[in-house]
Amino acid sequence: MRNSRPRGWMLAAIALVSGCGVLEPRLPEATPGTPAEWPVPPPTAAATSSTGMTATGDEPLAPPVAADIGWRDFFTDPKLEALIEQALANNRDLRIALLNVERVRAQYRIQRADRVPSIDATGSMYRGRTEVGITETFNASIGVTQYELDLFGRVRNLSDAALQRYFAQEETRRSAQLSLVAEVANAYLTLAADQELVRLARATLETREQAFSITQKRYEFGAVSGLDVSQSRTLVEGARAELARFSGQVAQGGNALNLLVGAPVAPELLPAGFGDPVTGLAPLPAGLPSEVLLRRPDVLAAEHELRAANADIGAARAAFFPSITLTGSIGSASPELSDLFAGGTSVWSFVPQVRVPIFEGGRLRANLDATRADRDIALARYEQSIQQGFREVADALALTSTLADQRVALEALVDAARRGEALTQARYAAGRDSYLLRLESQRTLFVAEQSLISTRLAEQSNRVVLFKVLGGGWYEESR
Repeated sequence: MRNSRPRGWMLAAIALVSGCGVLEPRLPEATPGTPAEWPVPPPTAAATSSTGMTATGDEPLAPPVAADIGWRDFFTDPKLEALIEQALANNRDLRIALLNVERVRAQYRIQRADRVPSIDATGSMYRGRTEVGITETFNASIGVTQYELDLFGRVRNLSDAALQRYFAQEETRRSAQLSLVAEVANAYLTLAADQELVRLARATLETREQAFSITQKRYEFGAVSGLDVSQSRTLVEGARAELARFSGQVAQGGNALNLLVGAPVAPELLPAGFGDPVTGLAPLPAGLPSEVLLRRPDVLAAEHELRAANADIGAARAAFFPSITLTGSIGSASPELSDLFAGGTSVWSFVPQVRVPIFEGGRLRANLDATRADRDIALARYEQSIQQGFREVADALALTSTLADQRVALEALVDAARRGEALTQARYAAGRDSYLLRLESQRTLFVAEQSLISTRLAEQSNRVVLFKVLGGGWYEESR
């Protein structure tokens, strides 16, 4: 019977400790209201591709998830791959994102330290004068200061919240890396397209200057009127203005690429042309599930923020209950330094402190309401990130087919415009058409060629966007 009381206290303590964390509510379920599948357009609905067959060719393999495709395998241009590698090493925005991760990780470690006792060693000397005379006291001790027994999970919930915010910051860094890879690729493609427009404008200017020279000579011989000379001159000046505009865009594109890479780009790494596509994304299968959104870094970051806010509610609830803090030490005290650790000089202290909240003026209740509101806000942001991700993927998928159709139509338009310009020039030379029709055919061809370059740029950029919004670009090599 003598040991029944201590055993009862031990069981009660175990029951309290086992109840740690029960004050944290169940994580609410997100209901973003997005369809289960994306509307994959017909051009991307093929379930197989040239890289989707088995070694024997008997049956197709499931295409890899975009999030598992490394950026080195997605981009086929070695120059672009080298620029992306440099940007990942030198870009300042990505460096700031990495440092933010380190800062939040340190904050988590600070919060986690509250879950274990802090043991300190102290030494002191007191020297003072009294009526008796001068007195001295030397102390040396080791002990625990203000260690909170986490009976209701407050400290653990705060530590869990800090951990989830650390995870969220890490996902934010991943999202920054994905954005950087896509931005470098788009800047590279834009620069290549602008260089192609410069070549087109320069070639057009040379052709129109030759035509203007011929027209001016014909005017001197009285074969054409002054109106034809003026109209030819307008084409020359228009082409010269377009060349200047596109040259400015090339300069701006180079500056943008330098900023993303974090250093001046070597001339040999600049795009040499705007010919073959620089990306290689396999056709998406029909019935692509929208669950792949949950692997996007921004969605994962929002989920971790939701978990952190939910843990804060548990800590706010635990604040309503009593808290126990322990302070204790053991050491030695002596009036002589030489006898500090001699026999009979040991001292110890044990100071438990119980704090029971009675009246806080509504502070605890307001704090709990605030944490609940923060949790609901985090839930709404989590659902919003899923909805935003679904829209981005759906938009990129929709443009996949429309841009392809637009490119095919513009290729046919350019061919027709070239034939029409050649026929108009022949008819004008034969005196069957007016110079105005010839000018109009040249304008039509120039505009059609510009539109084709812009559409090809939009098509390749959209493939980069689709790769990014599906979560690709995090790995260097495909998994």
